Amino acid sequence: MSLTDTYTLANGTKIPVLGFGTWQSADGDIAYQSVKWALDAGYRHIDTAAIYGNEASVGRAIKDSGIPREFLFVTSKLWNDARTYETVTNALDVSLDKLGLDYLDLYLIHWPNPAGVQIKGENAWQSANAETWHAFEDAYTAGKTKAIGVSNFQIHHLEALTKTQTIAPMVNQNFLNPSDQQVELVAYNNAHNILNEAYSPLGTGKLIDLPQVSSLAEKYNKSIPQILIRWSLDKGFLPLPKSTHESYIKANADVFDFVLTGDDIASLDKLQAVGELHTNADQVSF
Repeated sequence: MSLTDTYTLANGTKIPVLGFGTWQSADGDIAYQSVKWALDAGYRHIDTAAIYGNEASVGRAIKDSGIPREFLFVTSKLWNDARTYETVTNALDVSLDKLGLDYLDLYLIHWPNPAGVQIKGENAWQSANAETWHAFEDAYTAGKTKAIGVSNFQIHHLEALTKTQTIAPMVNQNFLNPSDQQVELVAYNNAHNILNEAYSPLGTGKLIDLPQVSSLAEKYNKSIPQILIRWSLDKGFLPLPKSTHESYIKANADVFDFVLTGDDIASLDKLQAVGELHTNADQVSF
């Protein structure tokens, strides 16, 4: 496995096994430079979102990199303020315009049950997801995105979507790391050919100082973030590490010259719930 290797999504689309996250990378020089460094370091998979507010800077870095579009994989996500067919379609067009792209490689519903859902009534979130997904399917059919998926969806959200979908989600991006392994959700995704993408693979920094991780870093002569990213890869996830520091961006991609033993993976698995857990998507207030 290497930085140029790919997973294959349900529709045959190839997606690089490691992505570069841009959450909390401020619009402007910070987002621009971090994405530029990532592309210079060999990353070809860039993950952003409308709510991150940095799509324009990400797009500028992509353009200035000079890398041909066909060699890049770009993901963005739909925010919670656009959950009708028309607003979803408009939101995708806005994201494409800010990124300076003709198409996305992957478009995700960011949250399954937003507090301000525009479609009202009983089971409003199910209706909103169904209408949103209809717009996603049409965007996919029209070629405005090469693949479609979801983020922060739990099993009951995915099950509800099956009642109306004609195309199944190809990706489910979730908070995944040794502190929150979401075992049942991961198994469900695997069983339905939905790729598990792991945001916050370092556990938002809460796993960095743990002796169980630092001892493995010493054993493999690797950094603690590299151990955690490798754990994610060895689980079959697609990790999305994020940094705004050039040296860390480069180091986070240097994870393909070793694999963790089964015993070492098991030792990291024992860290379940020692740090943060995922946000309950049915209780979010945004």
